[in-house]
Amino acid sequence: MFTIPVMDSARALATEAVHAGRDDLARQGLHAPPIDLSTTYPSYDSRGEAARIDAFATTGAEPEGPPVYGRLGNPTVARFETALARLEDTEAAVAFASGMAALSAVLLARSAMGLRHVVAVRPLYGCSDHLLTAGLLGSEVTWTDPAGIAEALRPDTGLVMVESPANPTLAEVDLRAVAHACGSVPLLADNTFATPVLQRPAEQGARLVLHSATKYLGGHGDVMAGVVACDEEFAGRLRQVRFATGGVLHPLAGYLLLRGLSTLPVRVRAASANAAELARRLAADPRVSGVHYPRIGGAMIAFEVEGDPHEVIAGVRLITPAVSLGSVDTLIQHPASISHRIVDADDRRGAGVSDRLLRLSVGLEDVEDLWADLDGALGERTGARLRERAVTGV
Repeated sequence: MFTIPVMDSARALATEAVHAGRDDLARQGLHAPPIDLSTTYPSYDSRGEAARIDAFATTGAEPEGPPVYGRLGNPTVARFETALARLEDTEAAVAFASGMAALSAVLLARSAMGLRHVVAVRPLYGCSDHLLTAGLLGSEVTWTDPAGIAEALRPDTGLVMVESPANPTLAEVDLRAVAHACGSVPLLADNTFATPVLQRPAEQGARLVLHSATKYLGGHGDVMAGVVACDEEFAGRLRQVRFATGGVLHPLAGYLLLRGLSTLPVRVRAASANAAELARRLAADPRVSGVHYPRIGGAMIAFEVEGDPHEVIAGVRLITPAVSLGSVDTLIQHPASISHRIVDADDRRGAGVSDRLLRLSVGLEDVEDLWADLDGALGERTGARLRERAVTGV
């Protein structure tokens, strides 16, 4: 497997984004990282291979020496895992075929220890909410607000889960305070919206940092993946679950994600500047009844419209009406109809996901072009109704 080289801990995030996972390339006479598409690897030392497999079965540590089999790990994927761990300031990271596969592996790892109870704070991504609520992996969930976490803990609580900024309302929690309330129970923080560019949950006490890498880490809407950044002990358990369940990341996806990380700080900061400006304009627009934008910034905006949100979706021309987020182009969707449709309607509304809420993932287009498209999509009809209401008082 890929050997992690010694790195300079004083490197800035932008430097790590470009160089982490690639430090050994020049010594090999390479500039771009190779893509290893092998599913299996020849070995004439079956005794040694057996010993390495035994070691993996015991601790989940990546086998030393040559790779063994694609389900145990892949050198290209390992480069991405190394880089993401450096950006999140954790000992390790374990990649999966999707964000939901990554979350499922965490739940399975805790359940295997007899810790099936989860304490969670809404809102979460709709499918995460559904996975917990439906108990599809044998888990039981207690929903609470951040202030109620300590009281909700039980002897069989294996995990506390939060998402900050949250999908889709962009609500934020004090991660350090939440981690303190968790005591010895691991805190899992979904950092998909913020990315390590805006916050590093591990530095605030989270033991597990979850990403749907499909989003900002990939950044171009052409790769699906998930990853958990954590300490090496928990990484070993996750590798064992990944091996047993087969939720592996394809090597080509690992290559694309490593490439995506190299521009992550530039993309997030540029898209965040666009989003901050659009949020300012939306907040001043009478056709918009509310705007949600995180204190830490970012490229996501949630806003509630006075008119019909479905008309806005139908009215965009430059902006793409589609699920997902974090791409270089701007996407808009109606969470109550799409990403959070699977959540019970009362629970959805109780978490702040109103029927008039729209979620905007801001990309790298010119901000004036984006505003022109939003302005047109918000519509003259809504503006006319508001002007009439102001005159008549009705």
